[in-house]
Amino acid sequence: MAVIGLDDTDSRTRGMCTTYVAVQVARALERETTGSVERILLVRLNPAVEFKTRGNAALAIHLAADNGDVNSGTLETLTETAYEVTREVLEELAVVDDERTNPGFVVAGHEPDETPAAVSRFAVDAITSHLTIEDAVSLADEHGYRHWGAGNGRGRIGAMAAVGAWAALEDWTYECISYRNADRWGTDRDVDLETVFVAADQGYPTVWDTVDREEGEGVCVPHTPGPILYGIRGDDPEAVEAVANAIESEPVVERQLFVTNQGTDAHLGESLERFDRVRDGHAYRLTGWVSSEPTTRRGGHVFFGFTDSRTTADSPTTLTCAAFEPTKRFRDRVRALEVGDRLTVCGEVSDGTVKLEKFAVRDLVTTEPVTPTCPSCGRRMKSAGRNQGYRCRDCDTSTESKVERPLERDLEAGWYEVPPCARRHIAKPLIRGGFDAPTHPER
Repeated sequence: MAVIGLDDTDSRTRGMCTTYVAVQVARALERETTGSVERILLVRLNPAVEFKTRGNAALAIHLAADNGDVNSGTLETLTETAYEVTREVLEELAVVDDERTNPGFVVAGHEPDETPAAVSRFAVDAITSHLTIEDAVSLADEHGYRHWGAGNGRGRIGAMAAVGAWAALEDWTYECISYRNADRWGTDRDVDLETVFVAADQGYPTVWDTVDREEGEGVCVPHTPGPILYGIRGDDPEAVEAVANAIESEPVVERQLFVTNQGTDAHLGESLERFDRVRDGHAYRLTGWVSSEPTTRRGGHVFFGFTDSRTTADSPTTLTCAAFEPTKRFRDRVRALEVGDRLTVCGEVSDGTVKLEKFAVRDLVTTEPVTPTCPSCGRRMKSAGRNQGYRCRDCDTSTESKVERPLERDLEAGWYEVPPCARRHIAKPLIRGGFDAPTHPER
C-alpha cells in the first residue's frame, strides 16, 4: 500500500480547496495505477498555526495495491507512479501564484497501520503544536519517503502529519462533501435551505453541525470561493451521505466521503490546573476559578479573568478568557458567570487570552455577601467604620460582618459550547457525548 499526504494547495482569497485537489489525485491514481483508493483522510491540524489558509486541513490518500500484492517490485512501482501522478495534479491545480500557498506532498510505501512511531508523533505534534519545514523534510528523508514542494514547500508539514494520522488518532468522524461545477466557482451557491433544515432534523444527532437553528443558518454551506457546494458531518458514513442526498441544490458534479478528525477535540493538548505552563498558539483544557466579573467590550466581545488559585498566597497565574461576537448566544452563558465559579475551559491561547470554544461549570457560587438588615426595624444597616462591622443608627443594633444571601443562577452544572455557526472544524460538539459532566448542546 502507498500513503500519499498533501497540503497547502488552496488560497484564502483565490479559492480552491485541498480536499478537492485530493479527490482529483485519488481519481488520477485509480486511472494511472493498478491500485484502488481505500479511503481519504481529512486531517485538521492546529488551528492556531500562523500560516494556515482557512481550516488548516491536510489530506491523506490510502492507495491499496491491486489484489493485495505488496512485493517490493510492485510497491516500488506503485509509489513511483503515485509520486508522478500526485505531482502532476498539484502542479495543475495548486494556487501557486498566491505567495502564501506553498504546496507539498509525501509518498510513503507502507500500510497506514505500520506507520513508524516518529511519524505518528509528528502527526500529533502538528495537531497540537508547531513544526517547521525542516522537521518534515528530515523526517521524510529519514524514513525514505519521496516528497515534493513548491515555493518553500511548507505543505510537506501537513503532508507528513496526514501520513501519520491514521496510526496516531483513534477518534474518527465522517464528512460527505459535494462539489460544484468549475464554472460556478466564485458565484453565490444555489442551495435550498429549507431542504437543508429538513434533512438536518432527520439526521440529528448522528449528523451534526449541518445548520444553526437559532441563527437560521446553513452551516454546511461555505461562503468562500471554491469548489465545495456543501459538506455534511457526522458519526456514521451512511447517515452523512443520506443527508447529502436529501438536499436540493444546483448540480453536484462530484461527491466524496472523507474520514476525518473533525469534531474530536484532537487539538486540545494538556489538561492543566496550573497556568504557568500555558503557551500562546496552543489549545488546552484549563481548570480554575472566575476571578473577575464578565464584561462586554466594544464589538460585543465578552471577557473575564480566570485564575488557577483562589488565594494570592499560592502565587496564582491569571489569564483572560474571551467569548467573541461571532459566538453569538454563547456570550450570554459567559455573562452569567460569577466571580468564584469553578470551571474547566477549552480553547486556543493567543496573547494570554483563551478563545473559548466550550466550558464546563464545576461549582457555582450560590450565595453573595450583602449588607445586613436590622432585625428590629428591617432597615439596611450602615457601616460602623473600617473593620467595625455594621449597625442600625435608629435601633443601635449591630453585627460584625455582611451576611450571605442566596443567589439565583441562570447556569447549571455541566458543559456549554459555542453554537454550530461559530464552531471550529476540529472542536467536538457536545452532542457527540463522552464528556465528564452533563451537557447542554447547541443546535
